[in-house]
Amino acid sequence: MSADLAALGYLRVLDAAGPAELARLLAEAPAGERVAVVDRRFVGHRHSLRLGLTDPRFPAAAVPGALTADGPQARAALAAAAERLAARASGAEDATRMLHLGGEPGADPAAATVAVALDGPEADPGRTVMVDSAAADRAARTAGAVLPDALAAALQAAGTEVHRPELGELVATVPADDLDLHHAERAVAAVDDEAVRLKRAVKSRDGFFTTFCVSPYSRYLARWCARRGLTPNQVTTGSLLVALLAAACAATGTRPGFAAAGVLLVASFVLDCTDGQLARYSLQYSTLGAWLDATFDRVKEYAYYAGLAVGATVGGDDVWALALGAMVLQTCRHVVDFSFTEANHDAAANTSPTAQLSTRLDRVGWTVWARRIVVLPIGERWALIAVLTAVTTPRTTFTVLLVGCAFAACYTTAGRVLRSVTRLRARTDRAADALAELADSGPLAEVGARLLRPLARPLPAYATPAVAVLGAALLLAGVLGGAGTWWAAAAAAGYLATSSLAVARPLRGPLDWLVPPVLRAAEYLTVLGLAARLSGAALPAAFGLVAAVAYHHYDTVYRIRGGTGAPPRWLVRAAGGHEGRVLLLTAAAAFAYGGSPHGPVGDRLPGAHALQLTLAALAAVLALVVLAESIRFWVFGGEAPAVHDETGDTA
Repeated sequence: MSADLAALGYLRVLDAAGPAELARLLAEAPAGERVAVVDRRFVGHRHSLRLGLTDPRFPAAAVPGALTADGPQARAALAAAAERLAARASGAEDATRMLHLGGEPGADPAAATVAVALDGPEADPGRTVMVDSAAADRAARTAGAVLPDALAAALQAAGTEVHRPELGELVATVPADDLDLHHAERAVAAVDDEAVRLKRAVKSRDGFFTTFCVSPYSRYLARWCARRGLTPNQVTTGSLLVALLAAACAATGTRPGFAAAGVLLVASFVLDCTDGQLARYSLQYSTLGAWLDATFDRVKEYAYYAGLAVGATVGGDDVWALALGAMVLQTCRHVVDFSFTEANHDAAANTSPTAQLSTRLDRVGWTVWARRIVVLPIGERWALIAVLTAVTTPRTTFTVLLVGCAFAACYTTAGRVLRSVTRLRARTDRAADALAELADSGPLAEVGARLLRPLARPLPAYATPAVAVLGAALLLAGVLGGAGTWWAAAAAAGYLATSSLAVARPLRGPLDWLVPPVLRAAEYLTVLGLAARLSGAALPAAFGLVAAVAYHHYDTVYRIRGGTGAPPRWLVRAAGGHEGRVLLLTAAAAFAYGGSPHGPVGDRLPGAHALQLTLAALAAVLALVVLAESIRFWVFGGEAPAVHDETGDTA
């Protein structure tokens, strides 16, 4: 076992005689470093210990016979638990002596040896510790477990969450006698530790293309990277660079360039799968990796859209409106996914007829893959884009992509609406708070919500999303019918009122999770509508603005997923909120065109240049402010969680 522990970074092992000695060694361990308690009789696979003792995402984790703690709170809780067990063991010893006065006291479990391993100077940075208990003492025996298991139970009882990884066929046990030891050793020999580790590097649930066309070989690429010391962040960065190179090839507007772009896009996706598999294979999770993983997929996809649009322009075809439409549609799909997930975060189960039908269909294998393909997850989507880029034109690529994503959006949204309307459980406060944060309401909507709260309270359950949809429809009608006029600005003012009313009460209704995606669609389509109606030359700037705002919304989602809440309110207020940006853009367009865009000659008016400048300036300011705060939080803030996507989400 010492070799296994050394391979995991635990390089110093110290022996301790009983829980009192263990408590002392824990107190002397360097503060802020990870410690582990492992029974020296432990028998199991090295990967069992790796899962239980080295995952940086969990302050406290345990497998049978082994326990780890990291961070000030978990370390303090472990030390306190060890002291309590030591006190109990001391009391048990005194009672034993009183019962056996004049007789043979028998074996004293308090004399059991305990090994403690602490990182020395030669250890990797941040790799501390290991505490290894040789046998169960009386306190552990009283708890019905070996010492690490007793400590894990004590931590859990005291309110410290202890992660227990799913071991499956892996072995982790502390044999009670020689017969148990024989069975455990045979069980270890029967399972290939490395094969299990490699298999588990792949998500248990993924898209068809990823599962059958990428993961069968990308897992070996991940192991190759691990053995050469490459980190997931380096692979992620490589994936981004390959995708940007693909976008540059597409921007050439030539058939060889399009063909090369398609090949490079698939290569980028292979690396994108590899980085997550490498993280799972080697348990290399980090806050920086979480940030990169959360944002680079969108950066790559949308940069590629821009490259295709530039390439089409080189060939004499303007498809910027289609490129922006594809980005808007895909982003709104993700917001639907995120909102629905957060609204049901605390739900124990969904017993609606729709959910039951889905469960029954899951038992029929081919329907599972059919339903995963039809929603165009990232693997299928990128493969489709790559093939269409190589053999068709950018216009055809975007047209097919828009049709496919629109169908997927209707399919998934309809299913989730049906699940929601037949679900009886009410939303929790945590879900309502998350939806309110996803709404991205600025200072104007905050004031409006306070003023309209008395009006919102008596509204029926389904009124909230209906009000949001009504306001979005009026806004888009004003923009499409009166872009560059004060009628559009008036529609934006009406949108302010309806969006304020929509968030005036907690979003706990059955369909209130629809409010954030409706607000996102209203804002993004306003930008698209203004640019498309007033000045085609402004579409690239509009693309940049939507990209900057979308990044802000993705950043919000991943902070909420990590349990740290939305970005600070000062950032949301500084960005104006969705309603503030809509008002600003419609008013700026009206000022630029003097209330009259003059129809098809809009591109030749001074107002067209003013509109382009407004969109570009707003995009630059938002990108600078939002990106700076995001980098501060994820890279330098220290409070960001090491969260990676293990849910199987495929969008």
